[in-house]
Amino acid sequence: MNREVKEIFGSRGRGSGGGGSSANNPPAPAALAAKVRTLAPSMTRSMQRVAEAVASDPAGCAALTVTGLAELTGTSEATVVRTARILGYPGYRDLRLALAGLAAQQQSGRAPAITTDIAVDDPLADVVAKLAYDEQQTLADTAAGLDTVQLGAAVAAVAAARRVDVYGVGASGLVAQDLAQKLLRIGLMAHAHSDPHLAVTNAVQLRAGDVAVAITHSGSTGDVVEPLRVAFEHGATTVAITGRPDGRVAQYADQVLTTSTARESELRPAAMSSRTSQLLVVDCLFVGVAQRTYETAAPALAASYEALAHRHRR
Repeated sequence: MNREVKEIFGSRGRGSGGGGSSANNPPAPAALAAKVRTLAPSMTRSMQRVAEAVASDPAGCAALTVTGLAELTGTSEATVVRTARILGYPGYRDLRLALAGLAAQQQSGRAPAITTDIAVDDPLADVVAKLAYDEQQTLADTAAGLDTVQLGAAVAAVAAARRVDVYGVGASGLVAQDLAQKLLRIGLMAHAHSDPHLAVTNAVQLRAGDVAVAITHSGSTGDVVEPLRVAFEHGATTVAITGRPDGRVAQYADQVLTTSTARESELRPAAMSSRTSQLLVVDCLFVGVAQRTYETAAPALAASYEALAHRHRR
């Protein structure tokens, strides 16, 4: 396991925050395929072979010992065990149990995950169908892989925050604005920052009791990682919404909320597919906060709706 992966999946930041499923709470079988799709790009090639094998043939791999799977994938027993741990399982035995559960689900009639590429000469009807399928798969993968313990901790921090800063650039910047305006509508002090200089300037002002949220699919966008680092070092609670839980952003995050994404293609860059899963996580975070602050959130929502109602009647 490389140094970065060790640091991220071993101990991170200020303690128990960290992203991914803990050893005491391995992902459910339904989340396994989503985990593979999300984490495989950041694995070594040998680990990718193991991950791809278990995702493509869960029934067959569930019947193999750790030695058998190592031989099948042309890797080592140590690589198999490391891959299991990166996917969120304490050891290979736990991964085998998840594989058996996933195989049972597929045999009961659940369709296997299929990613469909869009060709340049596809008719629009096919484009609509393929995009709809990929969007559904992305949302299902994100929901299956989202750690509700991490989400709950983020909800609690945001609900109690004096102030919430949200960082994102490009497509992720649009998601950051969406989160900030949602929180503003329920009476929380929230600001989205897409200008990197302004983001760092504001992060310096944060302290304990404040929350900083970084949104970056790659997990390594410098203009997003830097303000989160500054916020982290100044004592704010930090949250990362990312498709790469082993990316640099996670080093400065108390809570990591992992998103999934459809496979990138020439006509559908990562920015498009990642935004779908980011918006789902943002909505989950927002609804959780609204539930926790319902006594103040409900009147605030009603007031904002009333203030804008006359504009919709024009």
